[in-house]
Amino acid sequence: VELLGKAYPQDDYSNVTEKILSKVGKNLHNKKHHPLWLIKEQVKDHFYKQYVGRRGTPLFSVYDGLSPVVTVQQNFDSLLIPRNHASRRKEDNYYLNRDHMLRAHTSAHQWDLIHSGLDAFLAVGDVYRRDTIDNTHYPVFHQMEGVRLFSCHELFSGIKDGEGLQLFEQGRRTAHKQECHTMEAVRLVEFHLKQVLVKLMAHIFGDGLQVRWVDCYFPFTHPSFEMEINFQGEWMEVLGCGVMEQQLVNS
Repeated sequence: VELLGKAYPQDDYSNVTEKILSKVGKNLHNKKHHPLWLIKEQVKDHFYKQYVGRRGTPLFSVYDGLSPVVTVQQNFDSLLIPRNHASRRKEDNYYLNRDHMLRAHTSAHQWDLIHSGLDAFLAVGDVYRRDTIDNTHYPVFHQMEGVRLFSCHELFSGIKDGEGLQLFEQGRRTAHKQECHTMEAVRLVEFHLKQVLVKLMAHIFGDGLQVRWVDCYFPFTHPSFEMEINFQGEWMEVLGCGVMEQQLVNS
């Protein structure tokens, strides 16, 4: 398969179709004035203005030109997704071959971006899943995600008597925390996370938004949440999020 100037040998895993290949490289999220570009710019602008580093520069850097062709290792293994997990199935993904695929989520870039030394970034891109087309599903769609890592000082600096608090402990995993995180650290990270995302949704949809949080499961975050907003009298899921698995950061 020839794609974005590279050749990928086919094998028993290859299942990407000509129709899907024709969509790769369109980069609608980078086409000026396209609705996806407008939303991306709105989110970017919000993060640039709201979250500023010590030198007055934006805290979050933005990556919107990363190749949609990733390795299976990037898409699954780097995110701690088990070998037998249902999300790896050929029926659900577009494989170029056993080792390469079209990314199923922008999370495929998390490990590489963290490994390069970043601790606050947004990743944007086209993602591919073998979905049946209906009014809410299409095999090509777009995602934008943010990652923020905290040091002990950053997390507790504004808290009264915060210097005595710790990020880590040798504890046990519960529904509310990972075994290595203190309850104080998790509560603060969760508070920050939800506050940031509620602010973002108010920026996009306007004030007076009705929001509710639903507990959920992702292999690479714990605890994990989905946000729903009330739209025309019905609850609609708009995003998923969570506290990144420490094992992923440590790796």
